[in-house]
This record gives sequence, structure tokens and C-alpha cells, in this order.
Amino acid sequence: MRETAGRRLRSLLSHREASVVAMFLIVALYLAFANEFFLERRNLLNVGRQASVVGIVALGQALVIISRGIDLSVGSLIGLSAVVAAMVQRASGIDALSLAAGLGTGLFCGLLNGMMFVTFRINPFIATLGMLSIARGIALLLTGGIPITYTGWSEFLGAGRIADIPVSFLLMLVLSVLVHILASRTVRGREIYAVGDNPKAARLAGIDIARTRIFVFAFCGLLAGLGGILLAGNLASADPNLGMGYELDVIAAVILGGTALNGGRGSIFGVFVGAMLMALLNNGFVLLGISAYWQVVTKGLIIILAVGADGLQRRGADDD
Repeated sequence: MRETAGRRLRSLLSHREASVVAMFLIVALYLAFANEFFLERRNLLNVGRQASVVGIVALGQALVIISRGIDLSVGSLIGLSAVVAAMVQRASGIDALSLAAGLGTGLFCGLLNGMMFVTFRINPFIATLGMLSIARGIALLLTGGIPITYTGWSEFLGAGRIADIPVSFLLMLVLSVLVHILASRTVRGREIYAVGDNPKAARLAGIDIARTRIFVFAFCGLLAGLGGILLAGNLASADPNLGMGYELDVIAAVILGGTALNGGRGSIFGVFVGAMLMALLNNGFVLLGISAYWQVVTKGLIIILAVGADGLQRRGADDD
């Protein structure tokens, strides 16, 4: 009986999701003792709100990475989508139209990323790096570098609350469940994993690799557009510099959650916990009065350690 329980425990701990959950609990426990304000309801809800934009965009990024791609443009798409949505709202006064414009901007840019990868055979790292610069430049050109006031439905989505719980956090929860179902319970989800695990075998199995890759990039762009609307709504302002540096947070959350950079492996639950851990670390830096510069250093270290741990785990599995 004890041996069976021990094997189950070792099997559980071998999963990256278990390790990131353990890390989350350790950090939370430390902060609970290190700062008296950490466990206050207001602060905990603030952690959830801080995690929402990164978590939502990370859901799309996870599917891209699982399919052996990467999208470095998500931070700039957040800014461009917010700017376009605010400009449409100011010109038309129609909130629904502004939301559609913001989401459509992210979707369109995501489609372009996918087409550059699939049609023109441009490495996704290079293609999305170019889109990062293009999208940010367009946002700056459209606004002249001046933020645009953005109110209406976006304020409710970005800063509103339901039963005192941030709407943006509730959106992240709902989308996490939906993307989990997509990834684990649908044919499209199985195709995404198959393409990431072995593209040649997936092609021989009759999977349309081009369509699958375009789908994940478009979906990632769509969620980046939603992230831009949420971020702008929370600030009641669409700044062309919104989302700057968010690509690092998003990729860190995905990799920390156990998604393999070489594709084919990863779970949506792990991505969700990874995003929550990133928000918890940011919150902890503020509560403990640690320099914001150390946050940047920490994020880089997290990515390196997470990828290194995954490599060691895979090497150990291969040796066995």
C-alpha cells in the first residue's frame, strides 16, 4: 500500500504542473508571513486582476508553442488593438463596434503571422519579431504617441467587478476552461498536439498542417486583441505603448506552466497556474518594496530555469 502511494506521489510530482503548483504555494506561503497585507481580500483579488491579461494572452501563446511556433508580437498587438478599438469608439460612439474592431485587429495580425510562417516559410521567430515592430509603429503613427481616452464597455470588462470579483479574472477563468476543452476534447486540439509533436507524421495522417498553424496564430492574435481591450479598459485610456514587454510575461507563464518549447507537450491548467505565479511574484515585489528592475531579472531567470528543468526531465526520461 505504501509503495503504491509512493509511486503515485512520484508520478504526480514528475508532472511540471505539479511543480509549478508547489512553487505557487511556496511563494504564497512566504508572502503570507512576510507581509501583513498579502492575505487581505483586496490584495488577493488584485493578484487575480493582474494575472488576467497575461493569462488570457498566454492561452493563445500556449497553442502556438505546442504547435512548434512562437509569437513575439503579442505585446504590440495588445497596444495596436487597444488603439484601434478606442479610435473606432471615439469616431462612432458604438461600443460593440469598437470591441469588434479591437478583436478584429488582433485576429487580422495573427492571421498575417500565420500566413508568413505557412505561405512564405518565414521562421515564426523572425515573422512575429517583424510584426512586433510593425504593430507598435502603426499604433504610434495612429495616435502620434498620445493616449486616447477609452470608456464604455471596455471599462466594465477591464475594471468592472461582479460580486466584487474582477470581470477580467472571471473572463480568464471562462476562457481557460474553453481553451482546455478545445485542446483536450476536440479534433482540432488533437491536431495541434500532433503537428507540434511530429509534423511529418501529422502530414502522413492527413492533418492539414498549414490550416492548423494559421488557426493557432489567428487565435493567439484574437486573444491579444482582447487583452488590449481589457488593459485599456482598466486604465480608461488606450496608450500606444500598452503591452510593451508583455511578450516576456506571456512566454514566461507558458513555459513555466510546463509547455515544451519544441512543441507537442503542454497543458492549459499549467498555463493558468503559470500566469497566476507570475502575477503573484509581481505582487510580492511590490509588497516587499523590491526594485522593479529585479522583476525583469527574475522573469528572465524563470524562463531559463523552467526550460532547463524541462530539458533535464526529458533527458532523465530518455535515459530510463
